[in-house]
Amino acid sequence: MMAGVLLGEKGLHVTVFEKNERLGKKLYITGKGRCNFTNDCSRDEFLAAMVSNPRFMYSALDTLDPQGVISLFEGWGLKTKVERGRRAFPASDKSADVLDMFRRQLRKNHVEVVLNAEVKEVILEEGRARGVKILVDGREKEARADAVIVATGGLSYPSTGSTGDGYRFAREAGLRVTDMRPSLVSLVCAEEYCKDLQGLSLKNVALHIKSGKKEVYSEFGEMLFTHYGITGPLVLTASARVGGMIGAKPLTTWIDLKPAVTEETLDARLVRIFEENKNKTLRNVLGELYPSKMIPVIPAVAGVDGEKKVHDVSKKEREALVRVTKHLPLTLTSLRPFSEAVVTQGGVSVKEVSPATMEAKKAENLYFIGEVLDLDAVTGGFNLQIAWSTAAVCAAAILDKAAQEDEGQAD
Repeated sequence: MMAGVLLGEKGLHVTVFEKNERLGKKLYITGKGRCNFTNDCSRDEFLAAMVSNPRFMYSALDTLDPQGVISLFEGWGLKTKVERGRRAFPASDKSADVLDMFRRQLRKNHVEVVLNAEVKEVILEEGRARGVKILVDGREKEARADAVIVATGGLSYPSTGSTGDGYRFAREAGLRVTDMRPSLVSLVCAEEYCKDLQGLSLKNVALHIKSGKKEVYSEFGEMLFTHYGITGPLVLTASARVGGMIGAKPLTTWIDLKPAVTEETLDARLVRIFEENKNKTLRNVLGELYPSKMIPVIPAVAGVDGEKKVHDVSKKEREALVRVTKHLPLTLTSLRPFSEAVVTQGGVSVKEVSPATMEAKKAENLYFIGEVLDLDAVTGGFNLQIAWSTAAVCAAAILDKAAQEDEGQAD
């Protein structure tokens, strides 16, 4: 949609082939239906938020950066706002307004949109893209073109049409596609107590992951227990940073339930609670420190009998409770499937595509933009910004090439 609007604006004849019954199904569900369309951050902060191949984005960000997107959308009639974490949203909190904006601009710029049209193949002749073969109403047709832009997304949320078609087009053009995995996705854990804690939301906790002696992830924030493991903002970001290590390397993972205090301070607090409640059972006094769902879990993981009277809890057992509070262990076993992932990690290798144009190096006039490329970032609007920026630099390159051809014909 972005590439179509920018190209149509300059008078090029553009057709968007959409396999679904309507445009932007995946955009519609982003940001829980609110559409966190970018992050109003600096260039350096944006690149730091990227997980894969940030350097590839230099030219694309030069063409259209986050502030440029906000300005562009405002100019196209979308009222916007910036919230905590510099996340940019439509002022209405409705992703439908972003889609309506694009539909208006596509109509205004005379871009033809063909719905329920599945692209089956990119037509390649003598190393150049010459159009596409599409399936419409059960019949295969050819659409000839001077340039083909592949913006098919990845494998995440396949119900929205992201079924990996772009990877097939790339391979058929002789391009390498890197291994793919779900990213910004929940994590599966081996511990049975996750099921007991299902539905428990934790705020102001820290999630730590080590590979050997090296800490590969350490962040503070919110998370949630599920019947299979853990999810929430902390966890989704962790999946992007360490997803490729799960199952491949031994990882040590733990939650610090009280990151604001030291073990010594926590121990002193436990001593005080115990002194004030000597004749109560351990289970009955832990409510001062933990949510109710955690009260059976903490003693069990620490190896302390929860029915024990407080005055009978030894120093060693108390220290075990403190240790578990600061290091609640988890064993990561796998990522949840693509159907639950926000984005795909991996894709068309950036070594096969020019960063200044998004054109395939082995197939002239064939371009790849957005999630189909091996580009991804953490949550916060960064992944959609990758889509906008790569679309903009691609459109600029096609316009430049068209201008050069016109000049050549004039000569």
